[in-house]
Parts: sequence; structure tokens; C-alpha cells
Amino acid sequence: MHNNKNLWVLVLIMVINALGFGIIVPLIYPFTKQFGINAHTLGLLIASFSIAQFIATPILGGLSDKYGRKPILIICLIGTTLSFILFAGAKTAVMLFAARILDGITGGNISVAQAVISDSTTAEERTKAFGYLGASFGVGFILGPLLGGVLSEVSLSAPFYFSAGLAFIGAIVTYYFLKETNINKEIHQNTKRQLFDFSVPFKSIRRPIVGLAILIGFLMAIAQFSMIIGFQTFNVDVLKLSPLYIGLFFTGFGAVGIIMQLLGLPWLLKKIKVKALILIFSLSVTAVALFAAGFTHSFVPFAIFLMLYGLFNALRDPMLNSIITENIQEDEHGYILGINQSYISIGQIIGPLIAGFISFYSINYIFIAAGTFIFIALPISLQLHHQLAVKKLQNE
Repeated sequence: MHNNKNLWVLVLIMVINALGFGIIVPLIYPFTKQFGINAHTLGLLIASFSIAQFIATPILGGLSDKYGRKPILIICLIGTTLSFILFAGAKTAVMLFAARILDGITGGNISVAQAVISDSTTAEERTKAFGYLGASFGVGFILGPLLGGVLSEVSLSAPFYFSAGLAFIGAIVTYYFLKETNINKEIHQNTKRQLFDFSVPFKSIRRPIVGLAILIGFLMAIAQFSMIIGFQTFNVDVLKLSPLYIGLFFTGFGAVGIIMQLLGLPWLLKKIKVKALILIFSLSVTAVALFAAGFTHSFVPFAIFLMLYGLFNALRDPMLNSIITENIQEDEHGYILGINQSYISIGQIIGPLIAGFISFYSINYIFIAAGTFIFIALPISLQLHHQLAVKKLQNE
């Protein structure tokens, strides 16, 4: 990779960022229960973050195309720092919502990081680089939940303050060590693209190949964030796990994902090579795993099916991000990846709301609903495979 040093600096930044996020994810429900938050309002709380992220992410992606990746990434990390501090010090449910909205507004760091990867790699290197980025999040989800569980023994707010510190360290590392990768930002500053044109996300979904990949990511986001609500409420309300054991569970969940991205993904790329087929395989296994989880009532089978989901879900983002970036212009990377993240944010809005509604009937039904959304994505992935094959034939 022609900017290898910058890539590994970015991976370090993302590990720090993911570690901070991984610390708090298993503890959001136990922490917010003291403010009267239940499974239904937890869905609203998580959706509030995603609504703000949906609005802000394409703007941040466009700004990173015009003014550079580095300053926007720093702004995102500082916003995350402030949001964690506000969340930890919250006295009311309103403050919890305000903190999550602030984090959503500055939550474009993932799409900006993906744009850095696109800037720093060739088309042939990109899938593996996205795998490294995904693995860096996996490291955060291995160590973060475990650390969060230990810190929760001090107090439920301690992990959130610690995460704020990590996000601030990430901002410092970005400032001093990440080199700007958008070398054409001066040219992009003269482009006529409107940063606030919200019709663009709806136009992008109609683009061949890219639109289908974005739509699959959208459906997978609905499934994943429905699952997260089900995961937390099932662990607390059904299995009666403590924050420490929830953290350990999340650690295992992150571990299988990083194993897949570091070892399984390179092997699959050598054996199968066709990215759309790997994506179809991933969707098939994760759908079955979530359906099966919906029929469990005890820890061991639930853990097995969720680990299976985590293992093969780790293939999703490297495949989709690689397919998208290989089928757009270089000056669109930040913008289109921002739009892709916006659709994911919509999924992150819909998923928790659906899960919150379903929780009135049964927590188990949440996993069945999540699996259903993945099954809906399967025929779309087959169409994506067809479009990619046609394009390859046309280019030969």
C-alpha cells in the first residue's frame, strides 16, 4: 500500500475510537435504566443518534472532499469526546438524548476514515485495507467491552468518562501523526457540489451497482441495530447478566469478527475472489443465525448463534465499501461514502424503532425480524452480482 505509514496511523486512531465506543455499548442499557429508559425508549435514544448522523454525515463527507480529511476527522473526535462527557454527567433523560444527538452530529468519522483508505490505496489493495479498518474496530470491540465491564464495577458513569478520554487521545494522534490524504482538496474547493443538497442521497440509490450496494448496507443496518437492542435487552431482562458479563459477551462477539477479517477474509478473497459472492455467503449465514437466535431461551445456544452472526457479519463492510469505491470517481469518495453512511444511519434509526415496538410483544421476535431484513437483502445482492458481472464483461 503506497501510503503504508498513514494507513497504520489511521488504524491506530480507529482502534482508539472503537475502544471508546466498545466500552460503552454494552453498558448503555444498564446505565440508562436509572433514568426510566426501557427497551422501547432505548430504541428512541439510539435512533436520535442516527437521525443526527444521517443529517450531518454527507455534509462532513463533502467538507472532507473540499477541505481535507484530517480537520474533519479531528472535529468528529472532539465532538465524540464532549458527547461522552455530557452523557456520563447526565441528570435527566433529556440530557442523555442531547448527548447522543451531539455525538451523531459529529459522527462522520467512519465515512471520513473510509475516504482516507480510498485516498491511500489502489483499487487492488482497497478490500484488504477496508478489512484492516474493520479489524481495528474489532480490536476495540474485543478490549472495549471487557474494559467497560471492569470499569462499571467502579461506577456506571466511569466507562463513559474513560471513553471521552480515549476519543480526545484519538484527536491528538490525528492532529500530530495523520498526514492529509486528500491531495486534490484545492481543486474540490472549486467544485459546484452543494453540501446541503439532500436530494443527492435519493439520486445515488438509483446509480447502477453503487445504489444496490448502498441499499444492501441500509437493510443490513436495520438488521444489525435491531439485533443490538435485542442483544442488550435479552442479556439484561431475560438472561439477567451483569454489566461485567455483558462486556465479556461483547468481547467474544468482537473477537470472532476480527478473526474473520484478519484471517478469513484474505483466505476467502484468494479462494472465491468474486466479492459479491462472498457478500451473498455472508448474508445467508447471518440471516440463518439471527432466525435461530430468535428461538432460544438460554445463554449457550443464544451465544452460539450470536457468535456465528458476528463471525460472518464481519465480511459485510469490507465487501460493500470496496464495491462502492471501485465504482465511483476519485473526487466522490468522501461524498458517496458519506451518503452510504447516511443510509446506514437511516437503518440505524429504523432498526431500534422496530425493535422497541416488537419488544412490547417478545424480545425474541426482534432477532427474527432482524433476520428477515437480511433475507430481503439477499435477492438484491444477487442482482448486484449480476450487474458487476455485466460490467466486467463490457470492460474486457
